[in-house]
Amino acid sequence: MIGGAIRERRLPVVRRADDHGFGELLTRLAAYLPEEDLEGIVEAHDFAAKAHEGQNRRSGEPYISHPIAVAQILAGLNLDAGSIKAALLHDVLEDTPATLAEIKARFGDDVALLVDGVSKLDQLRFDSAAEAQAESFRKMLLAMVQDLRVILVKLADRTHNMRTIGALPREKQRRIARETLEIYAPIANRLGIYSLKVELEDLGFKTLYPFRYRVLERALRRARGTQRQPLRRIESRFEDELAANGIKARVTGREKHLYSIYKKMQRKHAHLSEIVDVFGIRIVVPDVDSCYRVLGLAHQLYKPMPGRFKDYIAIPRVNGYQSLHTTLFGPNGVPLEVQIRTDEMDKVAERGVAAHWQYKAVDKHTYSTEERAREWLAGLMEMQHSANSEEFLEAVKVDLFPDKVYVFTPKGDIMRLPRGATAVDFAYAVHTDVGNRCVAAKIDRRLVPLKTPLGNGQTVEIITARGARPNPNWVNFVATAKARNAIRAYLKNLRRDEARELGRRLLSQALRPYSISLRRLPKARVAALLHELGLEDMGTLYEQLGLGERLAPVVAGMLAQHDGDDTELAQKRKPLEIAGTEGLVVTYARCCYPIPGDEIIGFMSSGRGIVIHRTTCGNLAEYRKQPSKWIPVNWKNNVEGEFLSEIQVRTLDRVGLLAEVAGKISATHTNIDHVRVDTEGDSSVLLFRLKVKDRKQLAHVLRSIRTIPGVVRVTRGTG
Repeated sequence: MIGGAIRERRLPVVRRADDHGFGELLTRLAAYLPEEDLEGIVEAHDFAAKAHEGQNRRSGEPYISHPIAVAQILAGLNLDAGSIKAALLHDVLEDTPATLAEIKARFGDDVALLVDGVSKLDQLRFDSAAEAQAESFRKMLLAMVQDLRVILVKLADRTHNMRTIGALPREKQRRIARETLEIYAPIANRLGIYSLKVELEDLGFKTLYPFRYRVLERALRRARGTQRQPLRRIESRFEDELAANGIKARVTGREKHLYSIYKKMQRKHAHLSEIVDVFGIRIVVPDVDSCYRVLGLAHQLYKPMPGRFKDYIAIPRVNGYQSLHTTLFGPNGVPLEVQIRTDEMDKVAERGVAAHWQYKAVDKHTYSTEERAREWLAGLMEMQHSANSEEFLEAVKVDLFPDKVYVFTPKGDIMRLPRGATAVDFAYAVHTDVGNRCVAAKIDRRLVPLKTPLGNGQTVEIITARGARPNPNWVNFVATAKARNAIRAYLKNLRRDEARELGRRLLSQALRPYSISLRRLPKARVAALLHELGLEDMGTLYEQLGLGERLAPVVAGMLAQHDGDDTELAQKRKPLEIAGTEGLVVTYARCCYPIPGDEIIGFMSSGRGIVIHRTTCGNLAEYRKQPSKWIPVNWKNNVEGEFLSEIQVRTLDRVGLLAEVAGKISATHTNIDHVRVDTEGDSSVLLFRLKVKDRKQLAHVLRSIRTIPGVVRVTRGTG
């Protein structure tokens, strides 16, 4: 019996013909777990085997073979007993009558939390597959915050599913493979678990692009054959040189895996023969001091390539990876990548955060890696409060890819950011408040635009101002999920405040014909209205009114309990005054470009608030089919800000005329937002989009352009 084999302790475990690899698993676990842990694992196996009895996988194998295979993957990472039990039990909640209470009673809260964390959300219903995937992913990350082992079990589960994916329909294979490449392999990389990351990437690549995989594999196999002997000679030369200098080291040849080569070929638009570091040497030494000594020896043996040295020991990657990387000109000028690291660094490079749970493993490197993972998760949890499920998943995808840029704060602290990160990303990485209030940036003491991409080694200083607020355009160029979500969250809150203020004004205006003041509304009548509308407070109602989701005249009628003639009341309504400072809840139509001085009318658009049109706008005929959504509006006497307007200039086609027209516009102190030129035979039509304060300024611009020789006609555009 298997149990008897455990009590014999370190003797090989006796295997039954039908144990589906469980005996092999126990043998592997016996190498690093105490006997009492093995007994608990046998109990978990027996519980899972009984629960899954009679169930088969698509491939025809008994279902229990899958949890055992997942546990074997985790045993390969030397994970603790709790993780192994959770791996054996991870599908019982989803696929069997077993309950979470049962698992908690039999195996404790620790294991129950892990099992629950990796279980799918079958009991919930979603509007779309994307939403279901995103919500499931959000739940998994929340569980990860409580216990990082949740994701390790999930990654092992996905790895075995990818190994056996051939039994599924082709379309499902492609969907799972794409999800693996977009989410699970990058998570394994972000947590530093290189062994799982490589396998997930290659299996995903093979499933998603089988033809490309076969072609690349054949080409690489041929390349291996020609490189094997030279690589062995290089290894021997390194071994001899290290021994001669009294350095104990392990030297091994290494080659990049297929998917990383494929991505590099894509990124560089290069042929396989142009990818320089397909093959390389890894040198593992006892301590950090030896790493730098070996680097010196390597540069004496072969000349280093300029710009190809990276010190990930002094500045580790964001996932905790540490190593020295250098690329050398090998024999016959063939590029050779060399990685130099300690034993501990090598373990962390292969197992990442999983190294933290190795039996009796308490070294500083694994601790550092786990701390980095927890910091990353804490950042994700910050994001998830300000985004829906799909926005959150998109943000996580952005945040998963490895950091490439290392910059310094003015105090000399290192900040790690993704390639393409800008000064705004840096500001939000320092603190959300710094990002929200930033107005300018200095890179190496020189003022630069906020959208300037950062480079390695630069010192970045952010200049802030009280009262500054994020610019909505920042979302278009920021590279980090934290910055993008912080900007969106701020703008959502800002828009909510503006919408509430506008909604209050709209309702106050709509109540005037009833001779009712908002301040004097009886509390009982307000409470009755909120109850009828299913709202918690007047703030929510104002917000909905401001965003156009409810109509102020309708709500006013409900409050006044009026049953008279709505048309007559509509005629009594005073126009709403537009000041130009309403923010995001008042927009100006791009079909007619209204500016102060124009006669205007407002249209209540659901989710956009009020859209202002000129009364001469051609689209009004369409909108008048919904008269209840139109509201009278006027410009205030002192309108603030600049407004877009369009002009069309028809000219004779001659050299330099565009520059002359633009010069006349600039002379009136008017900014040009956009220009387009259309040529029609021997004449041209110049279309300018300008920023003006009012009709007076626009009229001044039109008059100045008409004085230019060659200008045939100048008119105001209609959008």
